[in-house]
Amino acid sequence: MTKQTTRTLLLAAGVCIMTTSLQPRQAYGWGEAAVVAAIKALQHFTGEQMDKLGSHITNSLNDMSDPHSVSSMIRDAATQQANYAKGQVAAQSRIADAQNTAMAAFLRRQQETGIRDEHMMSPEFCSGLDSQQATMAAAKASRSALGAITTIVEPRGEAAKGTPSYYGRAQGVDANTVFHLRRYCSQEDVDAGLCSSVSRLPNADQRASTLFMSDTLSSDGAVDAANDYSTSLIQPVAPAAIRGEQASSTMGREQMIQRRSYNARMSLARFILAFITALETPSVSLTADQKKEMQAEGLQPLDRASWLQAMSLEVNRRVSSVSWNASLQAMPTASVLREIATELAQSNYLAMQNYRLGLYQASVGATGIAQTEEAHMQRASNKMPSPTINP
Repeated sequence: MTKQTTRTLLLAAGVCIMTTSLQPRQAYGWGEAAVVAAIKALQHFTGEQMDKLGSHITNSLNDMSDPHSVSSMIRDAATQQANYAKGQVAAQSRIADAQNTAMAAFLRRQQETGIRDEHMMSPEFCSGLDSQQATMAAAKASRSALGAITTIVEPRGEAAKGTPSYYGRAQGVDANTVFHLRRYCSQEDVDAGLCSSVSRLPNADQRASTLFMSDTLSSDGAVDAANDYSTSLIQPVAPAAIRGEQASSTMGREQMIQRRSYNARMSLARFILAFITALETPSVSLTADQKKEMQAEGLQPLDRASWLQAMSLEVNRRVSSVSWNASLQAMPTASVLREIATELAQSNYLAMQNYRLGLYQASVGATGIAQTEEAHMQRASNKMPSPTINP
């Protein structure tokens, strides 16, 4: 409803009222008719205005072309609300995309970190590799030491030229006694007047602790003492050599056969003891981790150690080392598998060493069987009469 329409209605009402109040009282018929006519006119006018008012109200509600209509405003509000909803959905989609992108990047970095950890060598693996290299170097040095020991002891056992027993067993006995008193004189030897003072290693040439007490023989005479213990254990004095006409006679040739058999058995026994001595000879420099392991085991760290010491440290490290076991708990799967592979390789390596030792033991067993059967055969042959052979 406009302001002009409102004014028109008010003006019409005022005119009707003034007309009615200012007219003189007429007769009943004329006055009533005028009033009725005025009322009808007012009703007609009011009805038209009300229709216009309803039309204006309807238009104000439903006219979409009018930007100020309620429908237009509802439409605009709904459109704006829809736009807000679409914007919210778009924003949420962008947020979700950003979250997915960030999570994908995080998972990728996590996967890359896992791949890196799987392929990187752990400090324990590197330490074990260094120790294994030291073990291999010690094994090579032990073979060289074994060759050096056998080069010295083999001619002595065979009573080769230049050795004491070449000139006779008495010379071999005398040489052994003098050597013992010079290096391993004991208090009993001093009391007997055989030597003047007790040696630094008394009776070391007859004590098993000389060879088996420690994994590494010290370089200040312990290696020589271990070798001398092996001599006292296996062959203190070699029999006299068969020389000159002794070797050319019939009995001498028979004796030469027995002597070669004797030398072979003594060589086998001495080789096994020399093999043990070589494994305990200081031959390789220890790594810092190996020295730390020795200290953890309550041993005096050494600058140089034997193959047996290096191998023992590597085995003990995986049994009692706190740092190795703590690292094992934090290792990824690949590192644990590498440790298992390393231990399997060590097991194979030790199995190979045991196989070699088994060969030596089998040789000793075969020698014992041969000696026993030879003795049985000789006793049986001595009881038989000499046969008569027709020409």
